[in-house]
Amino acid sequence: MSKLKSVFTIVSHGIYTKWDERSKALPKIRNFTTQVPAEEDIEFGFILNAQKAKGKKLDFTIFHPNIPDEDGDIMPPFTGSVHVRNNNWDFYLGDTLWLPLENKQGDWRMVIEHNGQIIAEKTFNVALEQPNNEAMFWKRRGF
Repeated sequence: MSKLKSVFTIVSHGIYTKWDERSKALPKIRNFTTQVPAEEDIEFGFILNAQKAKGKKLDFTIFHPNIPDEDGDIMPPFTGSVHVRNNNWDFYLGDTLWLPLENKQGDWRMVIEHNGQIIAEKTFNVALEQPNNEAMFWKRRGF
């Protein structure tokens, strides 16, 4: 008998609607990008689709820029694990920004591993918006 091989695919990445961790619904993509404006409560990350992987354990890590905690010590990367629930399963890995925004700027690297091998990763650059860029032009007009 042949053993089915699991398939892992990033289906979307960028800025999303606010995620409610108590809901089964995943956030909706608003903008495909790896450039994230430093705004309070902005939601960004990626959605991974796992096929033929039911029951497998996935480990995730979010490496953020050198953000100090309340004591001034650099926060360690955020880590966790999740088990694939069915044979066509979507998983959202993301984060949001909080005040103060100045120390959240830089590269945020998100990684998902299975059995010690990276199966998905994205790096997002968080930066304060430039006042005269194209995004700000349209944002001021309500788009």
